[in-house]
Amino acid sequence: MKTTRYFEEQVLRKRTYIRREWCERILASPLRREVQPDGRIRYWGAVPELAGRVLRVITLEDGETIHNAFPYRDYRLA
Repeated sequence: MKTTRYFEEQVLRKRTYIRREWCERILASPLRREVQPDGRIRYWGAVPELAGRVLRVITLEDGETIHNAFPYRDYRLA
């Protein structure tokens, strides 16, 4: 799994509960995928280990280098 320095040094340090395998799982099978105006890509996925909450994972333009990840409280499962 490729990651940015920001993800390694800031995201994982501040959000110690986030697991790399969750991010990989979401990229492999997202509930939703959306390209941002800057080219980065947003992925949403349910994480049973987080009591079923949805995690949003942001990648760089290549769609595989993880830049950010955080619980996303506004996602509604359809």
